[in-house]
Amino acid sequence: MSAARARLLMVVLCIGSAAPLAGTALPGQITIQTARGLARIPVLVDSIAGPLVPGAPVIAALGGSLQTDTPWLDISLADQSFRFLLGAPVLAFNDQLQPLVGMARVSRDSAYLPLQFLTEILPRVLSDRYAWDRARGRFLDSGPAAVASAPPVAASLAVRRLPNGLLPGHVVTIDPGHGGKDPGNPGLYFPRGLHEKDVTLQVGLLLRDELRRRGVKVVMTRTTDTLINLFDRAAYCTDECDLFVSLHVDALDPRRRAHVSDISGFHTIIIGEENTEDADRIARMENDALRYEDQPAAKSGDDLDFILRNLQMNEYLREAARAAELVQADIDQVHTGEDRGVKQSNRLVVLNTARRPAILIEMGFSTNPGDARLLTHRKSQAALASAIADAVVSYLLEYERKAGLARAGG
Repeated sequence: MSAARARLLMVVLCIGSAAPLAGTALPGQITIQTARGLARIPVLVDSIAGPLVPGAPVIAALGGSLQTDTPWLDISLADQSFRFLLGAPVLAFNDQLQPLVGMARVSRDSAYLPLQFLTEILPRVLSDRYAWDRARGRFLDSGPAAVASAPPVAASLAVRRLPNGLLPGHVVTIDPGHGGKDPGNPGLYFPRGLHEKDVTLQVGLLLRDELRRRGVKVVMTRTTDTLINLFDRAAYCTDECDLFVSLHVDALDPRRRAHVSDISGFHTIIIGEENTEDADRIARMENDALRYEDQPAAKSGDDLDFILRNLQMNEYLREAARAAELVQADIDQVHTGEDRGVKQSNRLVVLNTARRPAILIEMGFSTNPGDARLLTHRKSQAALASAIADAVVSYLLEYERKAGLARAGG
């Protein structure tokens, strides 16, 4: 491991030493004052990243530049370079790494900077040019007049909301489980010739249509009867994606358990450490798809990747848990089986490879006659898809409120 990488690992591991932002209540917006006038920038509050400001209008007002070079967000201001490590509270400046209170993030191609960058970092390292007026909530740039030639900054970032209250631009990835030569479970009570892979695709396409009707962009891992490598599925949910939803059908082995046809219901799995007996059973069943794969397993990455992934997972566990709770509640309104709750597993490949909040829904048991009817009838499939779509929209609305996007979006 290089010395620079070792220092970065040490900074990430010692994040707790960062001091909190000075001050009391956060302002709803700040004002940037430059030679050409004023720009008002909303302050967003993210439960994980902390207080944020939209990067593009800030950098435009200050006459700088911004670009993403994953895993870094690079900013050039006043002939100086600043690098934020995405997903971790770390800043690189003048070849030095320092921990931050918050962290930069990128969502749907928009960059967000820690408020601390304006209130503390720039006024400290470039004090001859920048200052922070805490009493007035104003960031002052006394730089050269060249800043005045920068393109105008919109005074308001108001965005017209969709009829359901969502801001436009949300992306959800739908993963219909199995496919191609991997049939999934055989569907004991399914109509002849129908397998798990067929049901997950049918419901997945209906869910796609429901989410599109609600103004959500959808990425599908598959739209036909084809095999997608288990290690590649979660990668369809890129940085712009808000949630990864994998659809599956549960089944019990009659050779291992008596009266399997009496057990019905639905449950949602998220990444976590609990690993109950039932979650382990599901992981073994779903990971069995690996025997159909022609490609080798993806490499796990280096130490830095491992640590950053753990940081991300702390955030994603909370988000996925809430999404799973909402899915369970809404499915319960249309399902005839038992609400079997939210379970955790760190042994499901499709969840372990996710880099965004991810849930896996076991929509029912093919080994139960009632569940099998619900999962294979078009009308009940549509009701199930509609319920999941409602839950996803509720999750996205909650996330907007927690992230402070309601304030920015009007």
